[in-house]
Amino acid sequence: MNWIIAFPELVLTLCGLVILTVGVVQKKSTNPFAACSMLTIAAFAITGFLVTVSPDGSGYEHVFVNDGFARFMKVLSLIGGALATIMTLSYRGTSGGGRFELPVLILFSTIGTMLMASSDNMMTLFVGLELSSLAIYILCAFDRDSVVSSESGLKYFILGSLASGLLLYGISLTYGYGGTMEYGAIRTVLIQSGGASLGLMLGIVFLIAGLAFKLSAVPFHMWTPDVYQGAPTPVTAYLAGAPKIATFALILRIMAGPFGALAPQWQLLIEMISVLSMVFGSLAAIPQTNIKRLMAYSSIGHMGYALMGLAAATPGGIRGTLVYLTTYLFMNVGVFAGIAAMRRKGHETTDIADLSGLGRTSPGLALMMAIFMFSMLGMPPTAGFFGKLMVFSAAYGAGLYGLLAIGAITSAIGAYYYLRIVKVMYFDASAPAFDTRSPSLAFLSVSMGIVTALFVLVLGPVTSAAQAAASALIG
Repeated sequence: MNWIIAFPELVLTLCGLVILTVGVVQKKSTNPFAACSMLTIAAFAITGFLVTVSPDGSGYEHVFVNDGFARFMKVLSLIGGALATIMTLSYRGTSGGGRFELPVLILFSTIGTMLMASSDNMMTLFVGLELSSLAIYILCAFDRDSVVSSESGLKYFILGSLASGLLLYGISLTYGYGGTMEYGAIRTVLIQSGGASLGLMLGIVFLIAGLAFKLSAVPFHMWTPDVYQGAPTPVTAYLAGAPKIATFALILRIMAGPFGALAPQWQLLIEMISVLSMVFGSLAAIPQTNIKRLMAYSSIGHMGYALMGLAAATPGGIRGTLVYLTTYLFMNVGVFAGIAAMRRKGHETTDIADLSGLGRTSPGLALMMAIFMFSMLGMPPTAGFFGKLMVFSAAYGAGLYGLLAIGAITSAIGAYYYLRIVKVMYFDASAPAFDTRSPSLAFLSVSMGIVTALFVLVLGPVTSAAQAAASALIG
């Protein structure tokens, strides 16, 4: 058993148990929140280093695999978890914050995302997904004094349970008609049989449905606006980042791996989900007055853009999706860091109208938010432009001209609500100034703003890493 390939996960799990123990022991005498948060960030950093030096291989009876693709997705998940944990430092002493369980839950959820990235078996897929999801259910309802937070957690739990049922049914059909749960063995069966039976194709449809829920892709998006609005902002930032990246790792691995030979059969389904997500996300965001709900619908559209790469079913498409997810992670965290700074007298205010005149009352925050809005729109030379360029190029190369046209049209529609925020910040009458930003939020806003605005400087290394990850996946 090649246990060393899972050494980063084992280390992070051990760190989580130690940090949990530290929190429990110190809770009786002091508030251990800051200490647990810093320890969690350190654990993410250590694990990230271990991931980059971990060897390739398969172990644990072919249920766990480590390759270039897994390492790429794990690093993104760890970055997302670390950035969300940094954001939680601003919630110390506020409603829903200051409890040491918050960073610990983010840590254990991230362990689940890492297992998802290294899944080589349907059961590993499910265990990793549920480990991540169970922690997120609690995180969404973490602010126990808030009705909307409790509602957020309850809605996500109920609908998430439904999605888990769909996923399990798909796994059972795949096992029943394929005779195995191992990805490699499923691929061998499909090659030897010359195709898939109707039952196996139905199982693939249910698998896609269950994973599409986690991506908040249409028509499995119904939970997204309420959960995004009700959950504490650092939790929303985490939910929109690492778990979705890990779910993409799953769907890319199973569709390009065991079911890669069936691309002509499932390609149209992915195209439909991509189109519906882009169209619905762009149109539903237009009337929104709450910025967290706007970002929820925006995320639905962004998942549609990322799915364009998978719909292309080419190595270039997978590379484009990986680059898109990388750019989305950084600009998404930056936006939510700005939203977390929207506080007056210690209370969060998330109406778009609250940003009125921000360019005069807080020019630094307004500049960062403008950069993120331009990047979400895909305006050059921001990070979002290069992400969209990659997936659009992949769609064009695969001959998906209709999908490409819809992507371009929905991007133009998105210009309305992204530029509306810029207009409110710089041209509307000034609203009362926000509270002074915490050092953690200021750090996140500035650092993510720099990465987003100057992404062209790291485009080469990121693209090379994405290409190596795609090559490892489709080997």
